[in-house]
Amino acid sequence: MAQKYDVLLKGGHVVDPTQNLDGICDVAVSGGKIAAVAENISVGDATEVIDVSGDVVIAGMIDTHAHVYEHVGGRFGLNPDMVGVHSGVTTLIDQGGPSNMTFGGFRHYICEPAASHVLAFISAYVVGGLEGHYYTDLYNPKGVDVYNTVRAINANRDLVKGIKAHAEIGGYSRWGNEVMKLAKQIGTETELPVYVHLGQLWPLPDDGTESVDPDSIVPDMVEILGPGDILAHPFTRHPGGFVNTAGELHPAVRDAIDRGIKVDIGHGSHFSFDMARKVLEAGVRPDTLGADMHGYNTVVPPPPGTPEKHSDEDENHLFAGGERFSLAFGMTELLALGLPLTEIVPMVTSNCAEILRMESEIGTLKPGTVADVSVLADERGQWTLRDNEGTEVTAERQLRPLFCLREGQRYDADALILPEFDAAA
Repeated sequence: MAQKYDVLLKGGHVVDPTQNLDGICDVAVSGGKIAAVAENISVGDATEVIDVSGDVVIAGMIDTHAHVYEHVGGRFGLNPDMVGVHSGVTTLIDQGGPSNMTFGGFRHYICEPAASHVLAFISAYVVGGLEGHYYTDLYNPKGVDVYNTVRAINANRDLVKGIKAHAEIGGYSRWGNEVMKLAKQIGTETELPVYVHLGQLWPLPDDGTESVDPDSIVPDMVEILGPGDILAHPFTRHPGGFVNTAGELHPAVRDAIDRGIKVDIGHGSHFSFDMARKVLEAGVRPDTLGADMHGYNTVVPPPPGTPEKHSDEDENHLFAGGERFSLAFGMTELLALGLPLTEIVPMVTSNCAEILRMESEIGTLKPGTVADVSVLADERGQWTLRDNEGTEVTAERQLRPLFCLREGQRYDADALILPEFDAAA
């Protein structure tokens, strides 16, 4: 007699805000779909039973800020499954890697072969995210093609969920806010959100042009953006973010939130514990937690027998980083900063699905939806967390990815890029 379920995750701490679940439950999977979430499901009904007692079980994690246009993005683009299913993450949103010129390649060479579910916020710039936006002059207003970007979006609605652009002092000092207005025009014409990078990205011009006031960026974005658009990097250590030059939460941040603008952490190497504390203590809670891992801030071990490659250029890149991180690591950092697990889980599940307008498809463990599930070890102890400014925080709880189910298929979290925790002295 055929078993009722293919896989049964037994005895885990299930946290699913879409069903108000926060307790010990079993999760049953059949035919690549969630079949049941309940207490004490019989092990005799399942072909495979996995004991997850003591672990946290959530809907498949969604990374709202990935860079996975491998090879085409140069050193910037990481392998999607390394960042995705082999890091316990089932869905990735590439932020600005593909453009209207390169989206066909992104679909064929990245999305289709990946085991991970890969989507994109298309670049507002025709050049896309080559080498991590390293060549500043390619990102001026003349490099934005509204008409053809709208055409590319309409031809790829299944994969394109928004538009990526940058509002920062290097670009503003060169060409003002014209790029951002063009990006918003694309968003308006396609009815998709615009995802905006905050914090300095490009060097200031060396031609004597006066730098724009960093504190003018966020208020300008409030005027240009609208409900559903997204401001990224609220915890950045670079000028032009949520914390103003006086060291306080910028007053315009509350205006943005009141207007319905969303906030994505976009961790990256510019994440700052000091900035995070100031923003959180001011009562601002980000909606989503994107990892923002890429080839400059993530050390990718070389294949066995080959030397690890580093160059002065890599190490001097604005977003080079020395501390390893991941999406689950970002969750651990938020726990250490005092946020409860029930506030953090939506940042990698249901809130993400809402921004993507995919609430009925992903970010939930509701029966009948795709069996995307992340299982995290929930460990107690003392570990030292460190940002790239050298600020240290002691964590007494860490979440470590063990495995995920993507459409019911298991993938172990064995990526070599996953961070290791330092025991506190």
